[in-house]
Amino acid sequence: MSATASRANGDRMSAALVAVDGEAPDSEAVRMACELLSGSNSNLYIVYVIEVERGLALDAEMVPATARGEEVLKDMEEIAKSFRINVEAELLQARRAGTAIVQEAVDKRVEAVVLGVPYQEAYGSYSLGHTARYVLENVPCRVVLWRDTIPQTVKPR
Repeated sequence: MSATASRANGDRMSAALVAVDGEAPDSEAVRMACELLSGSNSNLYIVYVIEVERGLALDAEMVPATARGEEVLKDMEEIAKSFRINVEAELLQARRAGTAIVQEAVDKRVEAVVLGVPYQEAYGSYSLGHTARYVLENVPCRVVLWRDTIPQTVKPR
């Protein structure tokens, strides 16, 4: 069911989480999440996860990554503003982004997680990536994926 059809039936959600990483599909994922929500009493949580290498402390200062994350979150908040919903953006640091996204979804009791997924290949085949796969396998709520278009450089099979 599309977000529009869901809206017509009154089945909209009250809380959703969007994980962003600064890639092209982020803005469409935020828009999609906003459309799934029911309005002014709805909560949209936008998270940007900085993956911290095992050799560093989990709370290590990651100045360039933090600056990039804050910039991305600011841009995504701007997109969500026009939907008149409650928006909370958060920068997280974790060993694995997927684990942090699942934990945030559980902690915030969201009804859906929305992920923008770039088109990527690994070993000549389409690859969903570790983060999206982990979220799909472990989060207890609905998951909506927005896959980016196939680049012109990739030939159809």
